[in-house]
Amino acid sequence: MIGVERIGVVGAGTMGAGIAQLACLGGYETVLQDPLPAALEAGAARVVESLGKGVRREMWSGEEAEAAGGRLTAVEEPGGLAGCDLVIEAAPEDLELKRRLFADLAATLDGPGAILATNTSSLQVTEIARGIPGPERVVGMHFFNPPALMKLVEVVAAADSSEQALEATAEVGRRMGRTPIRAKDSPGFIANRLARPYSLESLRMLADGVADAATIDRAARLGGGFRMGPFELIDLIGLDVNLSVARSFYAQGGEPERWRPSEIQERLVSEGRLGRKSGAGFYAYDDDHDPSAVSYGRYTDSINSGTVIGPTLEPAQLAAIDPAAPAIVPRLIAQIANEAAFALEERVGSPEDMNTAMRLGFNWPLGPIEFTELIGAARAVELLEELRAEHGEAYRTAPGLAVAAGR
Repeated sequence: MIGVERIGVVGAGTMGAGIAQLACLGGYETVLQDPLPAALEAGAARVVESLGKGVRREMWSGEEAEAAGGRLTAVEEPGGLAGCDLVIEAAPEDLELKRRLFADLAATLDGPGAILATNTSSLQVTEIARGIPGPERVVGMHFFNPPALMKLVEVVAAADSSEQALEATAEVGRRMGRTPIRAKDSPGFIANRLARPYSLESLRMLADGVADAATIDRAARLGGGFRMGPFELIDLIGLDVNLSVARSFYAQGGEPERWRPSEIQERLVSEGRLGRKSGAGFYAYDDDHDPSAVSYGRYTDSINSGTVIGPTLEPAQLAAIDPAAPAIVPRLIAQIANEAAFALEERVGSPEDMNTAMRLGFNWPLGPIEFTELIGAARAVELLEELRAEHGEAYRTAPGLAVAAGR
C-alpha cells in the first residue's frame, strides 16, 4: 500500500481548513496552501482556533492540540506542496479550475506516486482526472461539512483509480478519525444520491396537497425519526443551493422523472425566498433566524414540538402526530427504498456503505436498506404502483425492488 506521511490541502476556506485540522490531528505533517494571503492566514487561524475549541469541549487534550498545531505549515505557492504523499483539493466546484489545479499539482509533486484527491461533491472525478499524468493516482475524497464534526468520508473510484491509491486514501480517512466508504464515480456518489427522495418526495407531497410544509416536517421528524424535517433542512441549506443540486442531478442522470426539480422551489427561488439567509423560504424567520410562521401552509405553535415516535409505519402512532402523517411517512420511505434499489443496481456502493453513508453523512435514524426492511419491499412496491397510476413516472419501481417484492 502507498505510504502517506505528509498531506497537502489546497484551498484554505472552511472546508480546506477543516480537512487540514483532521490531517494534523491524524498525526500527518500538513501543508495548507492558498494563493490568497488573507485567505491563507484566516484558514490557518481557523485551524488553531478549532483545535482550541476542541480542548474546551474535551474532544482532545491540550497536548494533542499543541502537537497537531505544530504539524501545520501554511504556504502561498504550490511549490510548497512538494514532498507531499497525498494532496487534497478543496477548491470551488468548477471543473476547469480543478483540472488546472491537478495539472499543476502533477507537475509539482515529486514522482508519479503521490495521490491527488478531490473533495468535489458534485463533479465527476473521472472528468477532473482527464488528461492528468498518472490518472491511476487520482481519487475522490469527499468530506462532509463541517469536517471536524461529520464522521463520514466518501472514497470515490474514478475510471482509472488504482486499488493502492483508493486503499491508501481510505487509511488516511481512518487515521483522521473518519469512517471511509467506497463510492462509484456517479452523480452525488452515495450520500447525496440517496438523500434525493427526502427533499424531492416531500416537495411532491406539498405540490399534491397531501399536507403543508410544517405537517410534512413534523411527520418526518416525529414519525420518521429524522433530525430535521425536509423543509427545515432546505431552508437551512438555502433553496437556491438545494435547487442547483437538484438541477445538476437531473441533468447528470439523464433527466429521470423522479429527479425532476420542483416547480414550487423554482418559483420561490425566483421570488428571492432562499431560506434562513434571506429571512424567508418555506418558513418566515425573525432576526434570530427562528422560524415564526409557515410560508406554505398554516401557522403552527412550534415546528419543533412533540416527542419522536419513529421510525414507525404504525398507522395509529402516525395519526397521533397528525391525521396526514399516515399518508406522509410511508410515501417518503417507499421512495427512499426505491432510490436505494436503483443505486444498488448501478453498484453505487455496498448495502453496508449505503446505510453508513446516511447515518453518518445525514444523521438519518436508519440507513436506506434498513428503511427498506422497515416498510418491506412488497408494501413499498404496492404504494409506488398506486402513486405511479395517479402521478406518473416519478414512481417507476426499481427492478430490484420489484424482484424483492416477488413481482
